[in-house]
Amino acid sequence: MSSMVIAPACGTDRPQTTLLQGRPGPTVGVEEEFVLVDRLTGRPAARGPHVVQAASAVLGDQVQAEFLSAQVEVCTGPTTELSELRAELSLLRKVLGEVAASEGCLLVATGTPVIPPGSPPTVTPGERYGRMAARWPSLVGSYDGMVCGCHIHIGADGRGQALALANHMRPWLPVLQALAANSPFSLGKDSGWASRRSVEHARWPGVGPAPLLDEGGYERLADHLVKTGTLLDRRMIYWYARPSEHVPTLEIRVCDVNADLDVVLLLTALVRGLATALLLDIGDGRPPPDLPTGCLHAAHRLAARHGLAGEGLDPARGEYAPALTLTERLLVRAAPGLAATGDLELAEELFHRVRRSGGGAARQRAAYLRRGHLSDVVSDLVRATAVAG
Repeated sequence: MSSMVIAPACGTDRPQTTLLQGRPGPTVGVEEEFVLVDRLTGRPAARGPHVVQAASAVLGDQVQAEFLSAQVEVCTGPTTELSELRAELSLLRKVLGEVAASEGCLLVATGTPVIPPGSPPTVTPGERYGRMAARWPSLVGSYDGMVCGCHIHIGADGRGQALALANHMRPWLPVLQALAANSPFSLGKDSGWASRRSVEHARWPGVGPAPLLDEGGYERLADHLVKTGTLLDRRMIYWYARPSEHVPTLEIRVCDVNADLDVVLLLTALVRGLATALLLDIGDGRPPPDLPTGCLHAAHRLAARHGLAGEGLDPARGEYAPALTLTERLLVRAAPGLAATGDLELAEELFHRVRRSGGGAARQRAAYLRRGHLSDVVSDLVRATAVAG
């Protein structure tokens, strides 16, 4: 493994590693959303309900339907070991891929479909999805409205702690977004974005950076959003970091789904390492950074536009820097937590792998440039999604 020397980010040079030694890290869990594509055409295939029904015989409620019928979702259980997380994700993908093949389709981990559907996508049958479709008809049935994310859950000691972590993590979420960018194609062409999913998903209400909130403020705002009809229910609070409504976790929702499990493991390691390190600041009573709203939104927009390939914005410092430099700063900030959980060496190695590859968006574009065929992009994604061991 190559070594790296990185200057510490502002406020991160105190000896946190010693203070964190011996503390167990929070549990982690991952949800992955996938597109099902027709085996022959590569277009999204509306066979999600059939695949979920068949796969549930093996996976139980770890496999679930998604909003659109060409999508499926899997979720891991909580664990403290990243090796166990990788093994479980690999198994979930394997089972789901085999079931999809029996239905004449293929499992693809991409933030947006590479080849557009032949007809507008259909909503998965169900009372809640039906209400969502009726409330926001302009967002349903469009060819470019199918998006797939990777949601990372970090165990929290109650909603108050989850919100405190969300408050302190806000400056770093654009970096995670850039690392995870894996959706350059939309409507059958290069969209010009590394994460087109970020753009399309933001059309829904409730999507965006989380406001600074304590527990009381969250309860009041959540009730207000539902009572005023801004959102259908609390499950539609799609902030980039939100306290889960059904499990004791903070859920990070800013990432595209990635075919390469190295990227998923790196994102999860960084989220947990960062959370573990930030718990010291929270315990010391240090306030979260109060970031200018425009600066934070600009940082997310640059992350979605360029991924790892261009310039990003550090919303805490208010300065532009290469996206890779910002990723290195995140690794430094998370290093005490990564060391405490035994994941520092793994995170450094995975970072170097992703840096060499350029990330998911770069890989998709490289597959297309070989012959100029979108089918090559789909084939590469299918192989990468399946080779998950």
